[in-house]
Amino acid sequence: MNETTGAVIAIICAYILGSIPFPYLVTRFVKKVDIREIGSHNMGAMNTFYQTGFAWGLLVLLLDMAKGIGAVLIARALTDGPNIPLIAAGVAVIGHMYPVFLKFKGGKGGATVVGIFVITMWWEMIPVGLGTFVLMLLLTRFPTFSYAVALMTGPLVAWLGFEDGRLVIATLILLAMVLAKYIPRLKEMRLKGGNWRRVFVRKGLKDRL
Repeated sequence: MNETTGAVIAIICAYILGSIPFPYLVTRFVKKVDIREIGSHNMGAMNTFYQTGFAWGLLVLLLDMAKGIGAVLIARALTDGPNIPLIAAGVAVIGHMYPVFLKFKGGKGGATVVGIFVITMWWEMIPVGLGTFVLMLLLTRFPTFSYAVALMTGPLVAWLGFEDGRLVIATLILLAMVLAKYIPRLKEMRLKGGNWRRVFVRKGLKDRL
């Protein structure tokens, strides 16, 4: 198999893998409803946590992370060099956001990006990201915001831990993709909460706008 063929197969696999709608499938199985029509209407792990419970939400989180991990590993197996695995990572996130199996109406891609950050930056990313998440969760009691802040450490880890310009750019692009998808949700929460403090600092883990 030549490099071009391997790259094409890797990118196609990344999109199909990203498109598998685990939150939708799990919520359909558990509650017989469409995850996109309840809660925050987001087809993601956090909405699954709130709607189906911790165990099912954790399963979805791990499966959505596995999309990013799998896309990178497949690309590494089929191609040489760092470029195609990073491109495949982005395509997996696009697949999650716009899944072919659900008429291109998907989630925001946060958990898939977490998986990508873990597989590409492993020991450096895990303590920094996990530590940031726990600290922010203690301060705000807002899981979604906490993991969003943890994601923002990705480009910093890529820069300071690896000094790899391509990896820094890739992490910035992935982060921008996810944050762009969250803008409408942030506006909705601001409208419901009345002020930004109410949006970002919650009374408890179950407090949700």
